[in-house]
Amino acid sequence: MAARKTPAPATADPEPAKCPTCHGSGEVFRTVRVGRKRRTVGQQTGLCLNCLGSGEAPTG
Repeated sequence: MAARKTPAPATADPEPAKCPTCHGSGEVFRTVRVGRKRRTVGQQTGLCLNCLGSGEAPTG
């Protein structure tokens, strides 16, 4: 009897690398300061300009 051949396991596409600036979230946080003494009152979110909000590391 001939040996059975098992099909090669399906290889999944590798997950794209995460953006180092936003860590894959697509958003960056900025501290908001107010007043003459520059008191911290919170954080503001914005679009990551490195990956333009996609969360993937830019190539090239």
